[in-house]
Amino acid sequence: DSCSDYGSRDKPGTALGRTVPDGNVLFPDIFHTDHLLFYERFKAYQDYILADCKASEVKEFTAEYLEKVLEPSGWQAVWRTNVFEVLVEVVDVEYAALKAVVQLSDPFLCESRDSTFTLECMQELLELKERQIPLQELWVVYDESGEFDQTALAVEHVRFFYQCIWRTWDEEEEDEFDYFVRCVEPRLRLHYDILEHRVPSGLVADYQNLLSQCEELYRKFLNVRNSISSSDSDSEVENVSMVEGLKLYEKIEHLKQKLKLIENPLLRYVFGYQKYSGLQAKGLRPTGTKITHVVSSTMMASLLQSLIRDKLCPESCGEELEIQFHSDPLAAVNACYEGDTVIICPGHYVVDGVFCIADSVELEGYGLPDDIVIEKRGKGDNFVDCTGANIRISSLKLVQHDAVEGILNVHHGKTTLENCVLQCETTGITIRTSAELLMKNSDLYGAKGAGVEIYPGSTCTLLDNGIHHCKEGILIKNFLDEHYDIPKITMVNNMIHNNEGYGVVLVRPTMPSDVKDASAERTKGIFLFPEETPKTCCKEILQEELPECVTDELELYERAEISEQTEGNDEIANELGATSAKKSQMHKKRLSELGITEADDNLMSQEMFVSIVGNQFKWNGKGSFGTFLF
Repeated sequence: DSCSDYGSRDKPGTALGRTVPDGNVLFPDIFHTDHLLFYERFKAYQDYILADCKASEVKEFTAEYLEKVLEPSGWQAVWRTNVFEVLVEVVDVEYAALKAVVQLSDPFLCESRDSTFTLECMQELLELKERQIPLQELWVVYDESGEFDQTALAVEHVRFFYQCIWRTWDEEEEDEFDYFVRCVEPRLRLHYDILEHRVPSGLVADYQNLLSQCEELYRKFLNVRNSISSSDSDSEVENVSMVEGLKLYEKIEHLKQKLKLIENPLLRYVFGYQKYSGLQAKGLRPTGTKITHVVSSTMMASLLQSLIRDKLCPESCGEELEIQFHSDPLAAVNACYEGDTVIICPGHYVVDGVFCIADSVELEGYGLPDDIVIEKRGKGDNFVDCTGANIRISSLKLVQHDAVEGILNVHHGKTTLENCVLQCETTGITIRTSAELLMKNSDLYGAKGAGVEIYPGSTCTLLDNGIHHCKEGILIKNFLDEHYDIPKITMVNNMIHNNEGYGVVLVRPTMPSDVKDASAERTKGIFLFPEETPKTCCKEILQEELPECVTDELELYERAEISEQTEGNDEIANELGATSAKKSQMHKKRLSELGITEADDNLMSQEMFVSIVGNQFKWNGKGSFGTFLF
C-alpha cells in the first residue's frame, strides 16, 4: 500500500538521513527531509497527493493521502514554534484537520527563549489546543528501523506545501483548472530556481514584497467582508465597507497577476521587473579636479610612452592631467567622480564584483576590444549597472559567467557603447524605463534570453552592430499599459543573425482583434508571425525627431534598393507603428470615458518614433519578427 517511492516498509532500515537539532537541550535526532530534490517533491504532489484536484479539494486530497501513509500513533516528534521547542509523542491523527493528537514525552524536554514554559505551562497550552497540533509544526524523531520513513516524508510534504506553495486566497480561485498545473508546478519551479540562484536577487525581493503585500491586503479584505456579512442593516457604514472591499479586491487581483507573471518561468524573464537602483552619484570632487585613471596589470616603459603620446599628452588635452594608476578596473571605476576617465590597457582582467557607474564617466580601452578583456567570475546578479547622466564605454570586451542578470543594465541617464564586444550569459543589454542607450559598431552574442531588452519609455539607438547567437535578438516589452510611455527606437544597418527565435520580438497583451483573427488552437502566450501582423503604418513616424547622429545614414539607406532584408525592416516598423496606433486609440477612449473630448497635442500624440532601415536579418530560427501575445 505504498504511495511513494521514498523508502519502503518491505526494506529493513531507513532510507533517510538524520539531523542533530541545534540548541542546548539534548533532543533526539530528527529525520533530515528538507533537502528533497525538485523532481521528488514534484512527483509526490502530482502522483500521490494532489493529482488533478481543484483548489477547493486540496485539503480533502491531502487528508486521503495522509490516511494511506501516516502512522496513526507510536511516533515522537519535536514540536517547533517561534518561541519554543518541545518533545511530544503522537497518540492519534485527525486526518481531515491535518493535525496530530499529542502528549508531552517523558521525560519532559523543552527549550524556549525564556523560562516561563514549564511542564505545567505546556500541559495547560496543550489543553487549550485540545492536544491537537498542526502537522507542519512537527519534526519526526529519527528511527533507524525505516518504519517511520513514510510518516516523516508525509509530514515534510504537508509542511513544505503550506509554507511554500499554498496561498490563503487559493481556495477562492475558480475551480475550472487543475490546481497542480496552474499553481503548484510554477511555484515549485520558482522555489527551486531561487534556491539554485537562477533568479535575480532583485526579482526575488520583488516577489517576496508582492507576496507580503497581497497577504496583508487579503487579511484586510476578509475582515471587511466578514463585517458586511455579519451586518443585516443597509446602513451608510455598510455601503462604505462594500466600496472599501471592492477597492481591496481590485488591488489584490492586480498583485496576484504580478505574482503569477513571476511564477511563470517564461514570463518572469519576458516582463522582467523594475529593479530599484540605489546607486548614488558622487558628483564632482570637492577640489573640482578631474582625474584620468590608468589600468594595467603591469606597466612597461614602452606602454607608458605610448599612453603619454596618445592619451596623456598635455598638448592634446589642453590642460595638465592628474593621473592615478590601478591594476584592477573595478577599483578604478569605484574611485571615479563626475567627469573622470578610465583608460584600460591591454590585458585579461578578472573581476568578482559589480561595475556600478552612477556618475558621468568614460571607460575607454587602449587598443582593440579583443585585447582588453574584462571577465566576470563568481555568481552574481549584475555585471555593469549604469545610472549616470552621460556614460561612455568603448573598445572593451566584457565576458560574463554564472550570471542571473544581463551583462549591462541602463537604469537611468544615457549610456553610449561603442566598438565593444559583449559575450553574454543570460540576457544581454537592458534599457530600463526613461533610460537611453546608444550602441555603435559593437558585437553582442551568447545571451540565453534577448540580446537587447527595450523597456517602455526608453530610448534605444542601435547603429552598425552585430547581435547573434542569442535566444532572441531584440525584445521590445509591452508598452500598451496606460502607465507606460512609448519607447523611441532607432535601428540602422545592424546585422541580426543566427538567433534561436526571432530577430525582433514585440511583447504585448492580446487585443480583441487578435482574438477575433486567431485560430481556435491558439492559447495565451503565442507568437504571431510577420504575415499575421497588420501593415497599417508607415515605416517612419515623427521623423523630425530623428537624432542628428543618424540623419546622414538614414538618407543613404532610404535611397538604397529594397531587398529582402528591407522587407524585414518594413514588417517590424509596420507592427510597431500599428501597436503604437492602438495605444493612441486606447488613450483617446479613456479620455472620452472621462468626458475629455479635447486634449493637449503632446498628450494625444504618444506615437512611437520608429526608424528601422538597412538592417539585415539572416538565419534566425523563427524569422525576422514575431509578436508575443499574453
